[in-house]
Amino acid sequence: MKKLFFILTILIPSQYLFSQSEGIPKKITQKGFAKIDFLSIDMPLNPLGIDDPNMGFTGIHYNLSFKDWYTGIGIYGAITGNKGGFFTLGVNAGYKKLITNKLYLDTGFHFGGGGGAGAPDGGGAFILPHFNLGYHFKNFSINSGWSYVNFFDGGAIKGHQINFGIEIPLNFEYAENKFGEKQYNLSDFKNSTWNNNPQRNSLMVHFNNLKIKGNTQGINNGKTIKLAGFELTSYLNKNWFTFLKVDGAYDGIRAGYMDVFLGGGYHYTLNNNKTNILAKFGVGAGGGGGIDSNGGFLLYPDISIEQQIFKDMYLSVNKGYLLSPNKVFYTSTLGLGIKYYLEKNGIKTFNKTFNEGKFKGLDIIIKQDWYFNAKRMENPTEDMHQISLQINLDLNRNLYVAGQTSFANFGNAGAYAEGLVGFGIKSNLFFNNSTKFFTQIIGGAAGGGNISTGQGLIIKPSLGFDYQLSNTLNLRASGGYVKAKGGDLSSTFINFGIKYNISLLKLK
Repeated sequence: MKKLFFILTILIPSQYLFSQSEGIPKKITQKGFAKIDFLSIDMPLNPLGIDDPNMGFTGIHYNLSFKDWYTGIGIYGAITGNKGGFFTLGVNAGYKKLITNKLYLDTGFHFGGGGGAGAPDGGGAFILPHFNLGYHFKNFSINSGWSYVNFFDGGAIKGHQINFGIEIPLNFEYAENKFGEKQYNLSDFKNSTWNNNPQRNSLMVHFNNLKIKGNTQGINNGKTIKLAGFELTSYLNKNWFTFLKVDGAYDGIRAGYMDVFLGGGYHYTLNNNKTNILAKFGVGAGGGGGIDSNGGFLLYPDISIEQQIFKDMYLSVNKGYLLSPNKVFYTSTLGLGIKYYLEKNGIKTFNKTFNEGKFKGLDIIIKQDWYFNAKRMENPTEDMHQISLQINLDLNRNLYVAGQTSFANFGNAGAYAEGLVGFGIKSNLFFNNSTKFFTQIIGGAAGGGNISTGQGLIIKPSLGFDYQLSNTLNLRASGGYVKAKGGDLSSTFINFGIKYNISLLKLK
C-alpha cells in the first residue's frame, strides 16, 4: 500500500473549480502544450560484460498549464542504440519561470514505468527529473539542460545526461462533463462563444498484419505479426492532418512487440464525401517480442481507402510498409479498421447535413493497477504493478468506448505492456450526486517482462466506481480479473487512480 500511496500523490494534479453557467454551456479554454524531447542514456554493461551503446530516448508529451505550473502525461521510446522495443509511460509535473520576455527556466519531474529489449529495467519504475533553460519563439519554444534517469525498482539504468526539447502551445476548449448528452439546435449557438469554425478529429480502432522480412530476424523471418491498436487524427485544414498511432502484437510471434508513430498526411475526398483516400507518413519507435529493430527508429509510409458505412463512421483498409532506415527490419502492412469522425467545438460549417450539436463526455484516466500473483514464464510468481492511461468516449449517457495502454512499474516485469480496447456501462449519479458505478470489459494485446501471456491476447473485465472531487476531477477505483488466451496469466486485480472528465460539442 505504500507504493500505491506514493504513486497517487504523484498522479494527482492541480485543478480549478469552474462555476456553473445557465442556458448554453459555457466554453472553457484549457491552456496546454505538446512537447517532444530527446536524451541519450548511458547504458550499463550487458551480461557478457560488454558496454552497450547509449540508448537514444525520445518522448511525446502533453501537459496542462496552470499559470506557472504544468502537469500531464508522456510516453518514451528508444530510437537509437540496440534497445529497439524499449517503451515507457509516465506522468509529468513541473514549474516554469520567465527570466525575460523570451527566456525561461523549467524544472520538472517525470515518474513512469516500462522497459523492454532485454534491458536491465528491474520492475520498470523510474524517475526523470530535469532542470532546463528555454527560449520562446513566435509559435514554439526550445529548451535544454540537465536530467537524471533512475530505474530504481531493481533496475541498473541510471545516470545524468543532457536533454533537448521542443514545445508547441496546444490549448483546447471544452464544457463541463455534466452537460454530456445535452442536445441543442445550431441556431441556439449563434450568439455564444461556440459560434466558430469546428475542429475535425477522428479515432480509429484497427487490426494490422505485418509480414516480417529482414536479414537479422532469425526464426521470425517470414512470419506474420497480428497487431491491434488505435489511431488519433487531428486536421490542420480540410485536407492536411497529423496523427498518432499505437499498436501491439496479439498473435503470430512471442508476445511483446509494440510500435508508436507520429506523422502527417493528406486527405482526398470523392463520391460526395462518402469515400476517402489518405496518404500518410509517420516516424516512430518499435520493437520487442524477439524482433530486431536495431535502435528502434522506424519509418511508416501508408495509403488508406475509407468507405462511409454510417454518417460519421467509415470502414478503412490500409496498405503500406514499416521499416528501419537500414532495412534490417522491414515489413509490408495490411490492415482493417473502423474510423469515427468528429466535428467538434464549433458550429460554422458549410456541411448542410449538420443541424444540431450534442455534448459528448470524454474521460482521461491515470491509474495504478495491482495484479495479484501474475504468472511468469520462468521466474517465481509474484505480484505485478503497472501505470495505466485510459481514455473513454461516451456513446450515450450510460455507454462508452474505452482505449487503454499500460506499462509495468513494480514487480520485476519492467518490459510488460498492454494495449486494450473495449466497452463500458456506467450508472447515473448516486449519494448526493457524488458517485457513479461502472462495469467494463476490455481486451487486446499484452506481453513482455516474462509475464505468461502466450502470443499476447488478454481479456480484462472489471467493476468500479468514480467519486467526484470537482467539476473535472474524480477519484477512481475498481477491481476485476485478467486472463491470457494461450498463456498462464490468470489474476485478480485492483486499481486506483484519477479521472479528468470534460465534454466536447459534436455536430450531428
